[in-house]
This record gives sequence, C-alpha cells and structure tokens, in this order.
Amino acid sequence: MVKALDNKILQNQRWQRERRAIALLSSLNYRTGELNSYLHSIACGVSELLELDWSVVTLCQQGFEKVLASSIDMGEGEHLYSLHGSLTGSVMESGHSLAIEDANKHPEYGQAPEGYCAYLGIPLRIATGEVIGTICSFHHQPRDFSSEEIQLAELFAERAATAIDNYHLYEQQCRFNQILAIEVEKRTAELQTAQAKLVEQERLAAIGEFAAMIVHEIRNPLTTTIMGLKYAQKTLLTEAAQERLSLALSEAHRLDNLLSEILLYAKPQVLQLSQLDVNEFMRELLMSICEMPEAESQKIEFIPASPTTKILADKDKLKQVFINIVRNACEAVTNGNVIKWEVDNSCQHQVYIHIWNGGEPIPSEILSKLTQPFFSTKPHGTGLGLAVTKRIVNAHGGELSIQSEQTTGTRVTVQLPVLHLQNC
Repeated sequence: MVKALDNKILQNQRWQRERRAIALLSSLNYRTGELNSYLHSIACGVSELLELDWSVVTLCQQGFEKVLASSIDMGEGEHLYSLHGSLTGSVMESGHSLAIEDANKHPEYGQAPEGYCAYLGIPLRIATGEVIGTICSFHHQPRDFSSEEIQLAELFAERAATAIDNYHLYEQQCRFNQILAIEVEKRTAELQTAQAKLVEQERLAAIGEFAAMIVHEIRNPLTTTIMGLKYAQKTLLTEAAQERLSLALSEAHRLDNLLSEILLYAKPQVLQLSQLDVNEFMRELLMSICEMPEAESQKIEFIPASPTTKILADKDKLKQVFINIVRNACEAVTNGNVIKWEVDNSCQHQVYIHIWNGGEPIPSEILSKLTQPFFSTKPHGTGLGLAVTKRIVNAHGGELSIQSEQTTGTRVTVQLPVLHLQNC
C-alpha cells in the first residue's frame, strides 16, 4: 500500500514536471537578434525545471568553450575557458549526455567548479549532426539524474542548438547580403563608368567629325589670308603699317595653331602601342626637354624607379604628354628653381610619374578646371594643352591628377598601368 502511494506521488511529480517543461518550452519565443535573452531563458528553465543551482549554455570552438548564457550572474566580460580536461570537454568528445552524481569522485571526467558536486552535461547538436556546444548544469549537493530529467534537459538543448544554428545562418546571410550589396554597388559603378566612357567616346567622335569639317572650312581661307599677308610684307610700307602687318600675321599663325589643337583634341586617340622601359624613355625625353627655351634656365632633377618598370604605350603621344607638363612646370617657377621629376613603381600594378614645381600654389577653384577644354590661365593660352594631355593619358588606361599646396607647390601625377611580362 505504501509502495503504491509512493509510486503515485512520483508519477504525480513527473506529470507536474512534464507540464512545467511544456509550459516553459511553449513560453520560449526566439526572434532573430535576441539570441542572448532566449538562451538565458533556456538556462534558467533547465535550472528551475530540474531544481538545479546553476546552468549555462556554451558554444565550443577550437578547443575553447564560451559561455553564451547563465542562470546566475557571472559578472561582466567574456567568459572563455579551455576544453582540455573539463567536464564540457568530455561531453564534446563523446557527443553524448553526461550525468554525474558527484564530480569530485570522478575526476576522470573533469573538475566541477568550486562548491559544486553534481553535474549534467547535454550536447547541443545541430541538424547536420555536428555538436557545437553544451548545456551544463551544476548542483551544490550530490544528486542522481533520472532518465526523464536527462530527456527534459535534452529537449531544451535541442531548442538552444536550433536557435544558435539559425542565428549563425542569419549572420552568414547578413554578411552575404552585405557583400552582395557592395558587389552590386561596385558593378553598378563600373557599368556607369563604362556607359559614361561610351557616351563620351560617341560625343567626341561627333565633335571630331564636326571639328574636322569646321577646321577645314576655316583653314582654307586662313591659308590664303596668311599667303596674302606674307606677300604684303615684301612691299614698301611705312613702319607703322609694317607693325600692323606683323601683328596680323602673328595672330593668323596663332589662329592656325588653335585650329590644329582643336583638331588634335577632338579626333579619337588612336594609339600605336609598343613596349617602353619607363626609366630609359624618361631619360631620353629629358635630353629633348632640356633644350626647350622654357627649360634652359631651370634645373630638372630626375629620380628613376628602382628596379625599372615597363609599360605598353604610344611613345610619341606620351612625349607630348610630358613635354606639355614639364613646360608648364618650367613656366610656373622663377629662373634657377628645381623641377623634380620622379618615377614611383612601389605599387605592383601601376607606375606613378610625379612632376613637382615650387611655384605659387594654384587656387582650388582654378585647379578643378585646368583640364577643361579652352580654360587657360595664360594670356595667350588656348586652354587645350592639359585637356589633350588628359585624353592621351586616359586613352592609355591611366589617370592624370594635379595637386597644389602652399608648402609643397604643385604636383602633376601621371598614373599608368604596368606591363607584366610572362616568364618563358
């Protein structure tokens, strides 16, 4: 009779515990971004349901366990412990639940925290079968764990494992979406750049055809006018008339040069590419530049790259680029100043050619307009020199940039792609 009563009491306790377990599991509401709160509820639920003093949820990776949630306050900061020789390590190694009445009597499984005896460890197994962590419970006094208690703890472990796995999948998806968004933005920018280049090429082609027609129509009568002015110079005129005639002839030649530059800017840049050694090309060009009238009274300091770099370029057009840049640099400084010309190949895929002058800094509102067609700060400039220079550099797949500061002066940089030779 007593035994039957005891069984009935135990059955009633088991039924009440199962009902509480169902209520606790039903109350758990996991939403992405609230993982810590959810795992804390699981740790507290296991301790409350099994009447244990302390429960923790841990994530185990690379030989360490990290406490994600605890039923009691463990203090601030990250709680990270080695799995080696620990109770959690034994659960991770076996992949099965581990129930110990008194861990102090079974040191082969690992040591319990100070002041605790009984231990229940449940592995967190995700859908792929991988064990990613544990639910570990401790009790101050030795106690046995029934199979029903272990099964109830395993139900909570299943929920915790699913939540952690889903959260990690969510994080991975967020990272993937972020990478995808960056890639889409990058590809969109590349497409917009390519489209802008195509529109610019079509625009320049149309301008080129129109400019060629206009230049041809203007140049024919201009040539006739120049011939007439030259013939008039042979006649006997007063000194004042000769001065006016010389001025007219000079302006006619200036107009002819302007027509040539307009045609040069407007027509497509067709490159005759060949392999060039940058140091050798610059040294050869430097000899020609030093003979220019603008450079005769200036000192040009050339700093080659080490080791040398090769590029694929149109030699004649690049000569035009650097002659124009160095001429501008020489005109910007007083006699005796040093023009610094440096080749920098510290970047693997690009070579940077810098030309410095120590002249007066260029105001920012003017700096942004220097490569625009027909904008010039020179009294007799056409405003096409740097515009043509930029078009040539861009046609080589490079970039032209200009910086000007009070302390360092003005620096013009030509950036060109490096030619990578394949080893035979």
